[in-house]
Amino acid sequence: MSLDTENQEPAEGVAEPVETSAGGSASAEPVGSEQNANETADVNSSPDISVPEYQEFTDTSGSGRAEDLARLQNIQITVSAELGRATIPIQDLMQLGEGTVLELNREIDSPVELMAQGVKLASGEVVVVDGCFAIRITKVEAQN
Repeated sequence: MSLDTENQEPAEGVAEPVETSAGGSASAEPVGSEQNANETADVNSSPDISVPEYQEFTDTSGSGRAEDLARLQNIQITVSAELGRATIPIQDLMQLGEGTVLELNREIDSPVELMAQGVKLASGEVVVVDGCFAIRITKVEAQN
């Protein structure tokens, strides 16, 4: 046992010898160090690594393409018309109310943009059909 020479007490941080049940021999390792050594070995052991086997890929593009397109044709998508934009401070935005007029960046005779999922599809002019706004398409955008 290590002793502090001034106080004659065991020094801090020094491991006490521990008797084992087999033969009474002393060990300089602290209690539980064998368990810690096993845990460290588990952490440092290599995991099983294997390469998966994949099925051979066969290119089926072109086959059934007409059927795939037919299935897509019935999907509904939201289309919007952008009349114009305005950039204003948040303070002005918070003061908007009934009767407020917000000026947009588009002239009255400028075409509006027809958009789907943020992509410009076409442009046209605003018309009224049966009391509802509509767009008469004047230009379709080129496909990319």
